Amino acid sequence: MNSTRTRFVALLAVVAVALLAVVAGGTFVGILGDGPTETDAVVPSDADRPANPATNATIGYVGGYWYDDDLPVDDRDDAALTEEELEAVVYRSMARVEVIRELAFEDEVSVEVVSREEYRDDHDDVFGSVPDDERLQENVNYEALFLVDRATDAEDEYDSLYGGAVNGYYDPSSEEVVVVSDTPDAPETDEITLGHELLHALQDQHFDLSSFDRSTIDGTAARNGLVEGDAVRVETEYENRCETEWNCVRPAGGSSASSDINWGLYLILYQPYADGPAYVDYLKAQDDGWAAVDAAYDDPPASSSEVIRPGDERGPVDVDVPDRSSEEWDLFEVDGETATETVGEVGMVSMFAAGAFDATPTVIDYDTFVDDGYEYDQPATDGWAGDELVVYVSEDADPDDPTDSAEHAGYVWRSEWQTPEDADQFLEAYLDLLAGYDAEPVDDRANTYVIDEDYPGAYYVEADDDVVTIVRAPSVDDLEGIEEGASPAGEDTLAFAGPTDEGAAGSESAGSVDEPESGGSDDADAIAGAVDVGLGPMATVTAIVAGTAIVIVVRRRASRNTAVNSTNAGSAARNEGFEPANVEIASRDDDRR
Repeated sequence: MNSTRTRFVALLAVVAVALLAVVAGGTFVGILGDGPTETDAVVPSDADRPANPATNATIGYVGGYWYDDDLPVDDRDDAALTEEELEAVVYRSMARVEVIRELAFEDEVSVEVVSREEYRDDHDDVFGSVPDDERLQENVNYEALFLVDRATDAEDEYDSLYGGAVNGYYDPSSEEVVVVSDTPDAPETDEITLGHELLHALQDQHFDLSSFDRSTIDGTAARNGLVEGDAVRVETEYENRCETEWNCVRPAGGSSASSDINWGLYLILYQPYADGPAYVDYLKAQDDGWAAVDAAYDDPPASSSEVIRPGDERGPVDVDVPDRSSEEWDLFEVDGETATETVGEVGMVSMFAAGAFDATPTVIDYDTFVDDGYEYDQPATDGWAGDELVVYVSEDADPDDPTDSAEHAGYVWRSEWQTPEDADQFLEAYLDLLAGYDAEPVDDRANTYVIDEDYPGAYYVEADDDVVTIVRAPSVDDLEGIEEGASPAGEDTLAFAGPTDEGAAGSESAGSVDEPESGGSDDADAIAGAVDVGLGPMATVTAIVAGTAIVIVVRRRASRNTAVNSTNAGSAARNEGFEPANVEIASRDDDRR
């Protein structure tokens, strides 16, 4: 079984500086249509616009509104809309998304605008939670990447990333967009946020995104490279046109954000948004523009490596991790299947770069990683061919207490590389990271190291041609119990620099943050998000988060339905051939809670 998580959370920062002018996106599961829809619809010129256009057959026209219509609310100083005004903005925004993406909506989309207080009271349960048995694997996986330490529950890291920063989300289970406003008495609508979420609704209506395999960290990043790259390109163009040729509804004030985030988890989630647009550009350049992107949904990228380097066809190889444990150790299972994870290139480079943004050891320094954008193509990881991480537990592990049970768990993490030289580069970087966390070599045990704090336990590292195997156990004696033959008696065969006061060996900025030079990018201040992918029946919710317009995508159990009330504010006279959207404005003065 692949990675055992009930929720995938992805986010993206929209940075109004040099790194990225605009990036946004989300991941969605569930469909309204039956896959890509062939259409000959084009945007008609002013002279060719039909007198009675059909919404489903005319790109740029939805519910009685053309994409370039002016609305009375365009001239307002605020963006607090009545239900009737919101309906008009929704339809015009849908028409604009159609024009940019060259696809027509097949159905209406319900939209609700709520205050942040109401969101906290009534809506934040859409993000769900990870069951205890899956949380144990989740904790071990991210501890293996040195992203969530032993004393911290990964779920708590996710919760701290959400906070009060959600600006909006799209829920395919209810086919509804919810926009969250920071003006409680008169909630305001941000048309960029609205257009972004409507774009996801459009994708939901044309492509069976639920068929995508998002069961691993790498698989999620790979598929999102297409989905979010598509979304980023449309979002960027939407905002560009709002600045040049379209009148758009925008709130007067900004939103606040915190930079106190888990940067490693953020970097994993950010990668599809950083590299996805270039991947989509590559597809468009190969054949027939957006049609080539549409076709790619039938054959999405197979690994994050294919998104990091467009044109590099690199599906993950099958990595064999046979069970060589003793009777004292068991493979960890969820729903009767072995719980495994494929970290991929995205997870590995994030592991090596996370410390460049906070006060933890790092292998890749800030200036190397942040170079006209986030650079995920790094020498230590670009030779990745495949990996698999398998979790083991002793009889003392209690799935009902996932944080404590991590003390009674271990893992075997095996990776394969394109060449032995690629394996050596990864191995050197990993040993540097161990040194940064004050790992001490164990006397008379080959390639065996012990860390006392933050990520405590015994580590055995083995290199065999183009394969690297890492075994982690609570103690040195437990290593062989988890993997027969691990930590043999003898001398080290690997070059290990040993712990340093500066952090990871070989890194100029190890254990510290390299601050951008004055006048440069302040992207390190961008709020960030968390990763998680899930198990079992689930739905996906996409959310835009405040601060730097971060997008969070959350997978939650389908059984946890969000109570959303909507009123039909449509006007039949303006909606020829199209059912009116359900729109609602809510504030704390409402009786509805």
